[in-house]
Amino acid sequence: MVSLACTLHFPACRGSCAPERTFHLPSHLLFQAPPKWRGRLRVRAEQRRRACRASAALTVWNSAGPAARNMHFSIPETESRSGDSGGSAYVAYNIHVNGVLHCRVRYSQLLGLHEQLRKEYGANVLPAFPPKKLFSLTPAEVEQRREQLEKYMQAVRQDPLLGSSETFNSFLRRAQQETQQVPTEEVSLEVLLSNGQKVLVNVLTSDQTEDVLEAVAAKLDLPDDLIGYFSLFLVREKEDGAFSFVRKLQEFELPYVSVTSLRSQEYKIVLRKSYWDSAYDDDVMENRVGLNLLYAQTVSDIERGWILVTKEQHRQLKSLQEKVSKKEFLRLAQTLRHYGYLRFDACVADFPEKDCPVVVSAGNSELSLQLRLPGQQLREGSFRVTRMRCWRVTSSVPLPSGGTSSPGRGRGEVRLELAFEYLMSKDRLQWVTITSPQAIMMSICLQSMVDELMVKKSGGSIRKMLRRRVGGTLRHSDSQQAVKSPPLLESPDASRESIAKLSSKLSAVSLRGIGSPSADASASDVHGNFAFEGIGDEDL
Repeated sequence: MVSLACTLHFPACRGSCAPERTFHLPSHLLFQAPPKWRGRLRVRAEQRRRACRASAALTVWNSAGPAARNMHFSIPETESRSGDSGGSAYVAYNIHVNGVLHCRVRYSQLLGLHEQLRKEYGANVLPAFPPKKLFSLTPAEVEQRREQLEKYMQAVRQDPLLGSSETFNSFLRRAQQETQQVPTEEVSLEVLLSNGQKVLVNVLTSDQTEDVLEAVAAKLDLPDDLIGYFSLFLVREKEDGAFSFVRKLQEFELPYVSVTSLRSQEYKIVLRKSYWDSAYDDDVMENRVGLNLLYAQTVSDIERGWILVTKEQHRQLKSLQEKVSKKEFLRLAQTLRHYGYLRFDACVADFPEKDCPVVVSAGNSELSLQLRLPGQQLREGSFRVTRMRCWRVTSSVPLPSGGTSSPGRGRGEVRLELAFEYLMSKDRLQWVTITSPQAIMMSICLQSMVDELMVKKSGGSIRKMLRRRVGGTLRHSDSQQAVKSPPLLESPDASRESIAKLSSKLSAVSLRGIGSPSADASASDVHGNFAFEGIGDEDL
């Protein structure tokens, strides 16, 4: 096995069992701990640096803008391909975003991007780009260039100016369309609401995520100033009809291309609210369509068992539903455990012991872990985002037979892990690891919760006005499509067991750390969670 960083933008541990990857951390991104913890954490970081002998890992932090922080860029592989019309062979570099192939590009294409960015922003802003070679590259040189290009893409994406530029994002959109060989044409795209209702919109195959989101909003008659409260998610529909969330679609993606390139009817695009603080519900509920969308999502989450309700609460909710008292229904739902949370598939964690089966939910500025302890008793532990000093996503990829990497090497099944360092008490930081195919999505949820906390702390707003087009206006549908009312809640599932709440400080169980991978960061490698900096004794 060789461990490869799932890659967003920060330093990978260069352990003895991993290929060397050097990532440059900008000085302005160095972690600033609260004064009362700074000395203690500096000592711990030095201890981790000396103990670093583990597989490569990547730490995902608050760095540049939210768009950059939510992306995990990597170029884990190359392919030898033949040129068009019998042209000479060339090396293609496969760019993966959030662990999924996004596009396949040549060195010359990336060089063209670099030159365009240099003209617009100046050479002093851009990271180093691997130089041209006069002769054909050897396998070792191809591998070296792959690593350099990966580092370049990560550095560009993490820069708040470059990573959010239209030049960079349009390059990624064009490359995605060219890789999948999808011509630009008008198509019908199906978008699902949380309750399974289908919304059919006419879009171009080259329309980006925001275009499609606005088209859906126009079809539903959702006001422009509420569009920013919702997002499009790529999901996989299971046999029982439940959704497994793959990722939130980003601004540089073409939703039609993203979903059709997977070549499976299991994958769908779903519209769902994109904020975590239920206080923002008030803005959405002022509008009829916004109210209906929240209502449909909440009913669906209750039916799935994502929102935890007692029999009495279920009776009250059903009574309000029968009276069509949607606002009162939502007000009651807001008081329930896991309201507005996003639930992930069953996975494994080292909490409270190694290889413990858990179900993870994200919401309300925390990660919630439901677990079954010996004796078949269900327990729940909560990890507040404000007490996570840092976190990372790590992927382990098996090498092909022979044990060496080479251009065009294949990829085996990827093992993804999310690990976060948690402040258990005033003097104890503890690593907790979750092993899940949805680890990247969990990381994105953590980051968006931190972003929301920081926006709220600064007095900002998540309200987003309609982006006006330079080359024309947004296409609006002639006919609006209302959000259908969901069916009445069914009787609560008797098989669902009550879940006991663990101590908020998690003192009722012993937690295991994650062994050597937790010691993979030097002092300069550690980059922290800005929301953690404001933690005080009252938070403990």
